[in-house]
Amino acid sequence: QVQLVESGGGLVQAGGSLRLSCAASGRTFSVNTMGWFRQAPGKEREVVARITWSGGDTYYVDSVKGRFTISRDNAKNMVYLQMDSLKPEDTAVYYCAARRTTYGRYEYWGQGTQVTVSS
Repeated sequence: QVQLVESGGGLVQAGGSLRLSCAASGRTFSVNTMGWFRQAPGKEREVVARITWSGGDTYYVDSVKGRFTISRDNAKNMVYLQMDSLKPEDTAVYYCAARRTTYGRYEYWGQGTQVTVSS
């Protein structure tokens, strides 16, 4: 099992920045990929960014490219999402997730952290 705990959400004005953190514990050695997802009210959950635990390969959804940066600290079992130039449409609950495979479903999820961007 892998446990994930997010932190760092909050209220910020448009154009501002936030950094989300995800602390992983448990069988972290089994993790292949970590991802950040978000779900806005009335919308489906979408992947925002992901990173491989070992090689640091990254992916970003088009809407956040150039504004968000995902990173990891293997020694601390932490994953971060630096969010700059925030827009009101970035408002959502953000979730950290992990999977043991390169592809496929994410098996482990955090509880989520609210990000609200005011205009």
